[in-house]
Amino acid sequence: MENQTDDTTQAGPNPEIDAEEATIVSEGTGGAETLTQDAAELTDSAAPPIEIEPAPDSLEVQLAHLRAQLQTAEDEKKTNWEKYLRASADMENMRRRNRRDVDDAKVDAQTRVLKEMLPVVDNLERALEHAEKATGEPQAILEGVRLVLRQFTQAFERIDVTLVEAVGAAFDPNLHEAISQLETSEHEAGTVVAVLQKGYRIGERLLRPAMVVVAKPPSAAASSEESAS
Repeated sequence: MENQTDDTTQAGPNPEIDAEEATIVSEGTGGAETLTQDAAELTDSAAPPIEIEPAPDSLEVQLAHLRAQLQTAEDEKKTNWEKYLRASADMENMRRRNRRDVDDAKVDAQTRVLKEMLPVVDNLERALEHAEKATGEPQAILEGVRLVLRQFTQAFERIDVTLVEAVGAAFDPNLHEAISQLETSEHEAGTVVAVLQKGYRIGERLLRPAMVVVAKPPSAAASSEESAS
C-alpha cells in the first residue's frame, strides 16, 4: 500500500510548479514586448537617412557623357584656332599696309623735293652749255649762276627749308658748329664772325648746322701790340 501511494504522488501534477512556470513565461513575454517597443522608439528618433545620388545606369551612359564632353572640347579648340588664324592674318595685313604707307610717304616726300630740284638742274645744264660757247666777258655766265642759286633758294623755301642765321649772331651750339676762333676786339666774345658752310633748317628741325668762326678776346700780347701801334 505504501508503494502505491508513492507512485501516485510522483505521477500526479504539481500545482506549485505549474504556477511558477506560468509566472516565468508571463515575465518573459513582457520583456520581449518591452525590447520591441524600445527598438521602435530608437528607430523613430534616429537621424534621417543621407540621400545618395544614384550612380549612372550603366557604363554606356558614362561613355556617352564623356564623348559629348570631348566633342564640345574639340569644337571649342577648332573655333579658337580659326579665331587665331584670322587675327594673325589681320595683323599681318595691317603690318603690310603700314609698311606700304611709310614707303609711299617717303616716295611722296622725295618726289616733292626732286620736282623742285629738277628745274634747277636744267638751268645749270643750260649755264654750262652757254659757258662752253661764250667767248666774251664772263658776266653773262656769272649772271646765269646767280639765277640758278636764286632758283635753288626759292625751291628750298617751297619745301620749308630755311637758312640758319649765323654772322653777327651769338654762338648757339644747337645751330652752329665752331670750326675755329678768331682773336678780335671788333666783335664781342662768343659772336659768330664768319661762316665757312651755311646751315639749314627744315621746319623747326635742324637739317645741318652752320660751320662758323667764333670771336674771342685778344690775348695780352696782342692787346699790347695794338696799344703800341
